[in-house]
Amino acid sequence: MPAPDAAELGRRLRERDLSAAPAVLNLVENRAPAGREDVATLLHEVSPALLGSEAPGHVIGVTGPPGAGKSSLLGELVAAWRRSGRTVAVLAVDPTSRRSGGALLGDRARIPSDPGDRGVFIRSTAAGERLGGLAPATRAAAQALAAAFDLVVIETVGVGQSETEVADVADTVAVVVQPGSGDVLQFLKAGIMEIPDLLVVTKADLGVVAQRARRDLLAAVRALGSDAEVVMVSSAPPARGFEELVAAVDRHREALDLPKRRAKARRRAALADFVAEHGERGLRALGGRRAAERWLGEQGAGLDVPALVGRLEQRALEST
Repeated sequence: MPAPDAAELGRRLRERDLSAAPAVLNLVENRAPAGREDVATLLHEVSPALLGSEAPGHVIGVTGPPGAGKSSLLGELVAAWRRSGRTVAVLAVDPTSRRSGGALLGDRARIPSDPGDRGVFIRSTAAGERLGGLAPATRAAAQALAAAFDLVVIETVGVGQSETEVADVADTVAVVVQPGSGDVLQFLKAGIMEIPDLLVVTKADLGVVAQRARRDLLAAVRALGSDAEVVMVSSAPPARGFEELVAAVDRHREALDLPKRRAKARRRAALADFVAEHGERGLRALGGRRAAERWLGEQGAGLDVPALVGRLEQRALEST
């Protein structure tokens, strides 16, 4: 039986056919020359222009240091969302080894879920050449799956640029903090506190240590003038705090200017893809990064990433 083509997959996603998800991931991860055209077709099929609005799914970025408890947290979150009848796709990004080019791709096993539940899709993906960051395939997959699933979660390991990159893709960003590990101090030093919409303190069952982490984070949020919420959770039986976390995620989504945020995300992704393909020489042909960003801001808000990349390439060509 032949594999479905990109246009058919896009149609199935518009119809909220969740069974299309595995084929969608296979398509966006195809690095063959024809793969780029297929991705462009797929993203056009689920673009705001064809959907009539932004994709309905809520794209959530979850990031934090290794060992912070992200996988356990996601297992509980998925269970809470499923109890309310919402469908969930999880894209767990594993850093790629620069030596071997491989990735562990183990999050599918680490995140607890019912393998027979068709309302949940979990796929581990490699970060590719972007150590700790997001491969273009992950961004494309999130944009596509948001047309079919109620929630699309991108989980990254917080090593390097992953926090900023996931913030450019997700509607809501949650940074996970493990109390007593020095994470809070590291976040303050690295300036990561400006990124999250939500801060999640795991292992609330540790008591005083967890409460201290929460106080430190609240103080940092106030100092920065941020409106990020701080939520405490515990995955240790009996799990607690997850209904509050779900409510906090929903509140952030309701307060968003979603079309504006996603248009900005698509423009940033397009510029990142253009620079990855054409380098600094291509960026100079556009007049530099700031000029390119200003020009992208004048383009149609509903244009998908490949269409924007095509326009950037045409503008660079005309400038040379």
